[in-house]
Amino acid sequence: MGEEISMRHSAEWWKAVAHCIHDGILVIDKHEIVRMINPEYTKITGVTQDIIGKPLSAYRRGAKLPQTLKDRKIRAGVYRKTADREYMVDMAPIILDGEVVGAVSVCKSLTEVDKLSQELKRQREKVETLKSRMNRAYEAKYTFEDIMGKSDKVKKAISIAEKASASSFPVLITGESGTGKELFAQSIHNKSERSGRAFVPVNCAAIPSSLLESELFGYGEGAFTNAKKNGKPGLFEVAHEGTLFLDEIGDMPSSLQAKLLRVLQEKKLRRVGETKEREIDVRIIAATHHNIEQLVHKNHFREDLFYRLNVIRIEVPPLRERKEDISILIESQTSEFTSYIFEEEAVRVLRSYEWPGNIRELKNTVDYAICMADNEQITVENLPSFIVKKGEKNKEESETLQEMIRRREKEYIQKALSTCGYNIEGKKKAAELLGISLATLYNKLKKLNM
Repeated sequence: MGEEISMRHSAEWWKAVAHCIHDGILVIDKHEIVRMINPEYTKITGVTQDIIGKPLSAYRRGAKLPQTLKDRKIRAGVYRKTADREYMVDMAPIILDGEVVGAVSVCKSLTEVDKLSQELKRQREKVETLKSRMNRAYEAKYTFEDIMGKSDKVKKAISIAEKASASSFPVLITGESGTGKELFAQSIHNKSERSGRAFVPVNCAAIPSSLLESELFGYGEGAFTNAKKNGKPGLFEVAHEGTLFLDEIGDMPSSLQAKLLRVLQEKKLRRVGETKEREIDVRIIAATHHNIEQLVHKNHFREDLFYRLNVIRIEVPPLRERKEDISILIESQTSEFTSYIFEEEAVRVLRSYEWPGNIRELKNTVDYAICMADNEQITVENLPSFIVKKGEKNKEESETLQEMIRRREKEYIQKALSTCGYNIEGKKKAAELLGISLATLYNKLKKLNM
């Protein structure tokens, strides 16, 4: 008697549960007799409580739930349509102790399915929007067309870089500070199949070693004091399916080099304070101004990490080894100031200088000269004095007698014109000051490209 009451209470309990669910539910026993339907099932399908205690197939022709009893297969997303109703049905057998004792049908109206579908679509669109914003925040703007120069060393570096862009192998770019290593890195990314994804630059020398690990690999919730709730993804995760540019890799602390090596080998990472591994797909481009082989020899840089990074090597030449490109570089920088022209003597001085700061220093020098110029003609007088002194010294040490005479002649003519003026009257006075005729002055101006 007590067992019957317990069973009756149990049945009532499950019935109450079914009535609380917002999906339609219909249950049959192993004889295909309907044992329960909830109000939501009636609302969705139009089938009333009258069906309870009757064979399902007799009341609903074409019902597939009896088939589920026989083949024990779970059926999901079955489309049903009656005269005025459409809905989706999931079906599954009810198994106790290995025996099929019934089957259950769960249905949703297409209106509800559409709502869920639309919500899923909105959430996916939101995710794509966030991805798009992130990619724009980490966007590479330079391409190979922005690398100026026709010297053999620059052409060789560009050729290797263009071939590197066709693969996802690691790239190691070496070169002095100011030579344009990131320009090459961005160009490789923009020509690669990852160009639509994020290009994430990180300067390993600029971030304190105590913070660099969490910046690169992220951290989990509670990893340290003031850590964000739910943690924070690192730059590796931000660069997923894109490119991570590790600038000044030679300055990375030894403690992090081992972790970086493991991530590159396994293509997985663990956030700081977590045990969960996350898969990543990141193309690595590293750069350094150090002699990295020397760092390896002195045990300042892991040899195994060096070989992992040094798959494709690009050496960006210093400006002193490509002085034939100085005119092109000047022209590219003054293109926004279309009226400014560097006189030949000024360019000659710039070519004589050694440029320890490379292209970055040249850019600063051009900006300074434009600022100092009184007119569109940029002369030696408009250049920084220390560059003129060093350039003149280098030039004098290497120039021939003819070059020295030509240089001095230009200097005297330039000085006379600066004093007397560049118009016709000024040139007449300059010719008198120099002790030559006006016709001779014009000939010399033409001969000296002035």
